Amino acid sequence: MALRKAPDATLPKGGTSQFVQINGIRLHYVSTGSGPAVILLHGWPQTWFAWRATMERLSSHFTVIAPDLRGVGLSERTPTGYDKRTIASDIAALIGHAAGGRAHVVAHDMGGKVAYMLANLHPESVEKLVLVDCLIPGTENMDALRGGAWHYGFHMAPEIPEMLTKGRERDYIAAQIRAWSYKKDAVSEMAISEFARHYASPGGMTVGFAYYRALRDDAALAASFEGRSIDMPVLAIGGRHGVGTKLADALSKQARDLTAVIAEDSGHFVADEMPDFFCDQLKRFLVA
Repeated sequence: MALRKAPDATLPKGGTSQFVQINGIRLHYVSTGSGPAVILLHGWPQTWFAWRATMERLSSHFTVIAPDLRGVGLSERTPTGYDKRTIASDIAALIGHAAGGRAHVVAHDMGGKVAYMLANLHPESVEKLVLVDCLIPGTENMDALRGGAWHYGFHMAPEIPEMLTKGRERDYIAAQIRAWSYKKDAVSEMAISEFARHYASPGGMTVGFAYYRALRDDAALAASFEGRSIDMPVLAIGGRHGVGTKLADALSKQARDLTAVIAEDSGHFVADEMPDFFCDQLKRFLVA
């Protein structure tokens, strides 16, 4: 589809907002910069905007491309398709369209689960893989009585979370972001408002919860990869107050070329909580 130069103050410097019809859906993405292609995949409860500051920092070295994942932000909302196999196919198609078929992939939270599937199912699309404070499907601790995160079960329940968050979408999103952050003000109020305006639109929260409702299927698919190696270089970045070493520990069973680092003064949102550290790690790994 045609390039659209959006007169939107939220875009990164030099950025363009674009739409493309791929894998049966209309996908929105923002791009800027020049050089090797880097795809940035956001998590919940965010949109492409989560990467705005990162895009500006990386744009002098890379062509940086940040999509809204299926159903989120300005991307098409579909009634099904929120399993990470399907979304990985979306991203493989985007890489084919916007990056010539191969790119570095940097991914956080739910986007990290997508990128993990992408690396296993479409390895030809991934030059290098960076996973940021996420958990491999099937390794999540969903048992709140044993130190797990309560929100998994809440988000996976049919209809109840939509009912209880209706009219309170921004409050709920803000509370979750603050709870998962070590530096409580790292994700700005403006960013929270930007995320919330999309999730509060009709069907937005349901799509967000659909990413969680697909986790059983995601875990089953991930289990089928046992014995399979990930051959591209992989960087695992964990927040000390987020997933810590759990991500790298899980990846060590598959990744043949694994680098693991810990963001010591960060919770879940490493790109916001420790932006200098985060971008330095990316540049060092991606240009090596």
